[in-house]
Amino acid sequence: MNANSDVRLPAVSVIMPVLDEERHLRGAVQAILAQEYDGEMEVVIAIGPSSDRTDEIAAELVAETASSANKRVHTVPNPTGRTPAALNAAIKASRHPIVVRVDGHGMLSPNYIATAVRLLEETGAQNVGGIMHAEGENDWEHAVAAAMTSKIGVGNAVFHTGGAAGEAETVYLGVFRREALEQQGGYNEEFIRAQDWELNFRIREAGGLIWFSPELKVSYRPRPTVRALAKQYKDYGRWRHVVARFHEGSINLRYLAPPTALLAIAAGIVVGAALTPWGLVVPAGYLAAIALGSLPAGKGLPLKARLQIPVALATMHMCWGWGFLTSPKSLARKVIASRRPAVLTAS
Repeated sequence: MNANSDVRLPAVSVIMPVLDEERHLRGAVQAILAQEYDGEMEVVIAIGPSSDRTDEIAAELVAETASSANKRVHTVPNPTGRTPAALNAAIKASRHPIVVRVDGHGMLSPNYIATAVRLLEETGAQNVGGIMHAEGENDWEHAVAAAMTSKIGVGNAVFHTGGAAGEAETVYLGVFRREALEQQGGYNEEFIRAQDWELNFRIREAGGLIWFSPELKVSYRPRPTVRALAKQYKDYGRWRHVVARFHEGSINLRYLAPPTALLAIAAGIVVGAALTPWGLVVPAGYLAAIALGSLPAGKGLPLKARLQIPVALATMHMCWGWGFLTSPKSLARKVIASRRPAVLTAS
């Protein structure tokens, strides 16, 4: 898309929830402002109660773009710090017909917005999204990135590993038609995690199309420590079980693999310690599998990064499984009570 086109490009609002993002915020916003897109653009940053320099950096970005005619940054408060609340606040404060969701640690590829706008037009979809391309900046993050983009790490999730373009249940982040967001009333704020899946479910239930395309790529910065990765994946598992209870029939073998592996390993250790050493075959087999699986995943990485891939894989699998198994039914009941029926388009 370029300025020589006779068709006026739709204006775009980019919404970004941030909390403690001083490390990546400036780079993420600069990647937005540098987009190869000739339409008008605004960036709305929803600021949570950060403990670092996030607020200061956001204020700098607002001041630096204040004189721009068509690419400006502004902010809106998100006192709860919760992602879905931030997204809804940013949607409400934005004004353009195309809404692009970006995280404070996500870097859009240069033609991301132009490609997404084209795909919305070509497919008639209400939301399009692509690949969550994990990229690290040190050995540990390189290891996590390798784990997050390998099938042994995340199974057949196309937005992690890539795949053919087509209709999807959900997509990473997303580029929406505003009318779809407004029709559904935005994100359900009870979904602290998995809010994308829940919103896309309502859009699909209302007859809308969700479209995945490998043409769209967002560079993602992995969690910087084992502890942070463990919390992230425990929360993923916890909320995926909420989704399974919220929408029966949405679970599949990929989601059941981590909790099954965790239970089998725990049982093997107990049997091995109490009854027979043969019980240790299960945990030993798992360790061998992730060690072998990390070899192709770490191809081309430094030795120190390759050696940490099994740690990243085990952290992801075990913490996801633990979160899934310990997800309280009370949390699901609270979320189910907040269920928003899909709003159908008036005929």
